[in-house]
Amino acid sequence: MGDVVIRVLAVAAATCCLAAVPAHAADDGTEKLFTFKDPGITESSGLAVSPTHEGVYYTHNDSAAAPTFYAVDGNGRTRATYQVRGAQARDWEAMAATKDPATGRGVLWFADIGDNLDGAWPDISIYKVMEPRTLGNATLPATRYRFRYADGARNAEGMMINPKTGRLYVVSKEFAGSVYAAPKKLRTDRPNTLRKVAGAPIMATDAAYAPDGSSYVIRTYFSATLYKPSGDSISRVTMPDLKQAESITYTLDGKALLTGTEGPKSPVYRVPLPARAQPTVTPSPAGAESTPEPSPQAAADGGGGGLMAKDVLIWLAAAAMATGVITFIARRTR
Repeated sequence: MGDVVIRVLAVAAATCCLAAVPAHAADDGTEKLFTFKDPGITESSGLAVSPTHEGVYYTHNDSAAAPTFYAVDGNGRTRATYQVRGAQARDWEAMAATKDPATGRGVLWFADIGDNLDGAWPDISIYKVMEPRTLGNATLPATRYRFRYADGARNAEGMMINPKTGRLYVVSKEFAGSVYAAPKKLRTDRPNTLRKVAGAPIMATDAAYAPDGSSYVIRTYFSATLYKPSGDSISRVTMPDLKQAESITYTLDGKALLTGTEGPKSPVYRVPLPARAQPTVTPSPAGAESTPEPSPQAAADGGGGGLMAKDVLIWLAAAAMATGVITFIARRTR
């Protein structure tokens, strides 16, 4: 009954909290982009757009899978299957694609950050893989970066990288989730410390940064919320009804979101962004930011989307609703 309780709590809490952020409805601009056709893609959990191969998308499966990822075209057909050498796949939950500013080559990041026992692993891992120059089945080497949370281990399913600064972030999947920032310079010889810098929505399942660095998005089972790099919310975006919403990313032009779900032959949808979240007309120089990123001190001071007085009241209402629903389920299942 554990999974049922988690879903019930999440639904109740999300229902109470939706009014806290202005919503942008997914109107007739939402469309199904493609459906994964590969029978090997059964639990698509991460999603990214290739930064160098036009019309190519990457995905990987969830837990209990090999360190494998897939390059898929706009029709959902697998163009190449890749194995990642030197990597484990305890619970791959997210991925991101960036471009090396020095070489222009694509870089793929795979986040082995799932922890359903909220502390079973002493550390988590994120793997860096250079995007292949040509598409074709291959085994690719990886650089492993280990991480530990400054405030204790937790479950997470979201990972994103700011394209302007190169900083990596992990988003925890909790009823009071958080955005954690990695050090600017990652080390391979010891674990890197993740520090809380902002709040996150209830039960976040994925996250991604806009290509121009002007915003980021956090996905939940029910909707998606857009934020400024500072952690201030911009808008909530209604998502298509999916069986188990798991993945989200931006299109290369930054004008829409792509979102997917787990399951065999699962679909990927394109959802247009509201006007106020569209990419900036004039990109800022490399390494510069249009707005400041959140800091650990800002999170400690309650900024960056942390809980305010009204949030506490919302949580109390959500808890009361969830308790009633769970009690009803418990009585029915005796």
